Amino acid sequence: MSALPNAHEALLRNREHIVGRLALLGLSDTGLLSALPGGGLAVTDHAGVFAAAPALQGWRTAFGYDDPALQPGCADTIVVFLPKARAELAFRLALAGFLAADGARLIVIGEKREGIAGAVKQVKAVAPEATKVDSARHCQVWLADGFATGETFELQRWMSWHAVEAAGVRVDVAGLPGIFSDGEPDQGTLMLLETLAEQPLPRGHSLDFACGSGVIGCWIQAWQRSAGIEPSPIDAVDVQSQAVLCAGATYRRSQAVGDVLASDGLAAVTRKYRAIVTNPPFHAGVRTDTTMTEQFLRQAAAHLQPGGELRLVANSFLPYEAVIRKTIGPVTRLASDKRFTVYSAKRQT
Repeated sequence: MSALPNAHEALLRNREHIVGRLALLGLSDTGLLSALPGGGLAVTDHAGVFAAAPALQGWRTAFGYDDPALQPGCADTIVVFLPKARAELAFRLALAGFLAADGARLIVIGEKREGIAGAVKQVKAVAPEATKVDSARHCQVWLADGFATGETFELQRWMSWHAVEAAGVRVDVAGLPGIFSDGEPDQGTLMLLETLAEQPLPRGHSLDFACGSGVIGCWIQAWQRSAGIEPSPIDAVDVQSQAVLCAGATYRRSQAVGDVLASDGLAAVTRKYRAIVTNPPFHAGVRTDTTMTEQFLRQAAAHLQPGGELRLVANSFLPYEAVIRKTIGPVTRLASDKRFTVYSAKRQT
């Protein structure tokens, strides 16, 4: 078995603290499951991790925070792995309280560089007796017995709405803890939207890759309506559960046309498109990681119709232009400043 993430290794080092029925919140590597033969419930918000989960006896896997496998009082030990976003930790702790049986044990594990020390205040808000029981694998492990539980976990209570406006067109966008740019418009996305008004995508079925809250697809269709153009369908795809939930809600409120899909990269995408538009991620946890986008660019040509356009915005320091040129075709910079650049490339026939 390949090396597990540090937080997963830290749990294995402290497996003697696991009692009764186990629930894992924030699974990022399915290799952990085979190392814990007692079974339990494993929750991940990553579509690729969920798809890769092996069929192991005693284990149930759940995708995201609205999976039917999430049942009240189903766990005696709940392990919460620290997420990147502090707001998402509160989200996971609330779910932990919903899953917890009476007198359940809470274990919170996170890397020091990801801010576990700063997260302790949040942990103690629901588990005042929490104590640090280990510091290993660059992680801290906190444990509490009998923490604050809740009878309900209602996703809609956590969902917020904010407006995004560009080129005089406004759309309402859903947000959940942990989603990219939750609660405020991302400046790179706004630059991208401006170029979409000045130089529209080719007409036809399009794809918004790494769609986040669904703002790009909804805004394009709202702009088309404002210009008296019949909206073209735009599918939306993202790897994260919260993004898929938010994009679906945003599409419904905007009456946008297109499918919303959970997919690790383009694995679940079968259609060829007239255009693919994206503001792709470049972080894995706290690290800069362009692997996902570089893999996407290599695959994107197969999902573009001949002459179809890729429209991508990225931080200007990221080395995407050469990869786009190699995988799609000649590249044009439609807009650029010190922070962001919008690229356009058309698939060569």
